[in-house]
Amino acid sequence: MPLLLNEKSSLFKLFLSDIGLLTTIYGKATKLKILNRETDINKGAIYENVVAQELKAHGFSLYYYNNKKRGELDFVIERSGTVLPIEVKSGKDYEKHSALTQILSAGEYDIEDAVVFVNDNVSRKGKISYLPIYMVMFLKEEEINFGDLSVERFKL
Repeated sequence: MPLLLNEKSSLFKLFLSDIGLLTTIYGKATKLKILNRETDINKGAIYENVVAQELKAHGFSLYYYNNKKRGELDFVIERSGTVLPIEVKSGKDYEKHSALTQILSAGEYDIEDAVVFVNDNVSRKGKISYLPIYMVMFLKEEEINFGDLSVERFKL
């Protein structure tokens, strides 16, 4: 903390600001498969783009974690004064996330909670909350109360 102090300009991910443009780039065949609810396409990139758009719309600065030993995390944000790692999973094996598991067990990071957005119902296992992908819209910054810091309070 803060995440900005650990930012590396050589490590970044690109997202489009419009899901419609992203699916257009993928071509007509992919759009038809999405509309027909076919399951043989990889929706991971689309889901990640949706989450990036929504987090940015809610005012979060987006960070990405990549480490040769531990792996990568889709997103890392600062929320209510703490670090919150976020993974986005489009498949059924969403409980497999070795990088997230390693980060949560690493003592030097001291991370209390994590979120994995999935195609399933709400559940919680240990430090990880599994939330349906549409619930990213409810992830908002909570106000931090600094208390009364007025000058009068500190007069002798």
